[in-house]
Amino acid sequence: MTAGGSHLRTSESRPGTPATASAPAKGRAYLATIEGFIGSLMMFVGSIGTGWIANGSPMIRQPVVIALRTEGWGVTVSTFLLTLGAMLLMRSWLRLGQRLADWGSKSLRSVVIAVSAWSLPLIFCVPVFSRDVYAYTGQGRLVQEGQNPYEVGISTLNNWFALGADPAWAENRTPYGPYFLWLARGVVGLTGAQPDASVLLFRLLAGVGVLLCVIYVPKLAGLHGINGARALWITVANPLFLISFIASAHNDALMVGLAVAGVYFAATRRYLVGILLVTASIGIKPITVLLLPFIGVMWAGPSASWLRKFLMWGATAGISLAVLVLSGIPYNLGVGWTWAILDTTPGYTGYSPSGFLGQQVEFLANVLGLPGGTFATWLRTGMKWTAIGLVLLLMFRGDYSRAVRRMALAFTAVVMLSPIIQPWYILWFLPFLAVTGIRDDWQIRSLYVGVTFFVVFGAQDQLSVWGFVELPIPPSSLAFVTALAFTFYLLFLDVHTRKLLIEGRPLDLARTGWQWVAERRAARRGNGGTGSKASAAVGTAEGPHTANPAPADPANAKPKAVETADRTSVDQAERG
Repeated sequence: MTAGGSHLRTSESRPGTPATASAPAKGRAYLATIEGFIGSLMMFVGSIGTGWIANGSPMIRQPVVIALRTEGWGVTVSTFLLTLGAMLLMRSWLRLGQRLADWGSKSLRSVVIAVSAWSLPLIFCVPVFSRDVYAYTGQGRLVQEGQNPYEVGISTLNNWFALGADPAWAENRTPYGPYFLWLARGVVGLTGAQPDASVLLFRLLAGVGVLLCVIYVPKLAGLHGINGARALWITVANPLFLISFIASAHNDALMVGLAVAGVYFAATRRYLVGILLVTASIGIKPITVLLLPFIGVMWAGPSASWLRKFLMWGATAGISLAVLVLSGIPYNLGVGWTWAILDTTPGYTGYSPSGFLGQQVEFLANVLGLPGGTFATWLRTGMKWTAIGLVLLLMFRGDYSRAVRRMALAFTAVVMLSPIIQPWYILWFLPFLAVTGIRDDWQIRSLYVGVTFFVVFGAQDQLSVWGFVELPIPPSSLAFVTALAFTFYLLFLDVHTRKLLIEGRPLDLARTGWQWVAERRAARRGNGGTGSKASAAVGTAEGPHTANPAPADPANAKPKAVETADRTSVDQAERG
């Protein structure tokens, strides 16, 4: 048994039954694939009118693009199509999981086909949900011109604003590793920093990361007795992954793909290859340095002494650091990437647990006349230190066979307890949770909620609309209402997807709630009578001469409840 090959048993794996040995996939998965492809096409069309086009792009002078971006009807239609397409992709993902519920031997092929079909239109999208990809071009130019992106921002470049990057990158140092800067310089060298061609090449690089996940997520899941098709569906087919890593072309895709591949090789006792692949991942974005201690745990072996564990930790860190130091010699980059790990820049996002709780603490403290800002800072700092403590605990404690699971939980703690969480950050740790088991209960429901939230958030938060365009409704409001209405449809009206979070039909739930209210009101009225009346009522009810005696057969004690349950079961079976 390998380090990754544990005896985990979840809802996806049953004792004595291989995860991929169940019945063939049923339920016409191709329907969900077609639906998702239509959603991706809608996003492609919508991106032309509301996606991020660089000022220096010749695309911006095309008649169709001009109409969709300068006319009120064009922006409105584009916003609606982009949002509806994203939500349709969300429904397709959910329905694909339902149609492949048995996760049989053919289900992996179905998931791969769906991922391919849904990705194809997104490859040619104008960047949506983020414009970080344009900053990559600027950082590549910095390296090409002999400047150090770890020391200066892209504002030192001539005509930098035409690149299309967010002005926030103007003075910011890059948080990326040396290997990504090499790749960025290569892209700029091939395209001459032409924005559209550069976006396409960066998107293809992200596609390499997606491909690595497609290959190694099922293999790593198999080591844990987890169905590989389901793990791939959770990880790669979900719309947040496809939008963030293909449509937005985030370099995190390559980071995650290399990390998953590295962990797989380490889990199959090819430790040096695993360390080098994880090091390559660190060279894209340094956050995956968190994986190295757990690679060391695998290398040490199941019965390792503490001395051997520390030696393996030291060897793992030493090999990785040596490679990264040597990699900083070209272009005089050095080890400037370390600031991304050690940076203590203040800030938070309001939807992160740390940011949200900090806001509530600050508000309450201010109401009480206390220094709310100070208390909020203490809370966020405490949560960061809690994450560090959990990483150390998971490093030193835990079953060897659960090394990858411990790694996944440590990565999750660091991300979720951080004050700043971007939507695609949850995709860093999701593959490792998926390959070690996400149960079909509150765990998968939490994922549904998280993915839906971030898709809705991204749809209304990142729209590129010129200020002079006259619109009957602000695009962000239109996107938000559209996404919210579709979410309501998924939760309450869609006869298929509403089963994923809510059990029973909405009318049944409403009827049950009304009955509960009526019973409570009747109970309050009954308690309002005099004590003598209450005693008499009790005596009458309990006496041997009750006018309406209870049925003697216990099976008939609650006929209405039984009838309601039977009716609900029949209705659900008919909807099938």
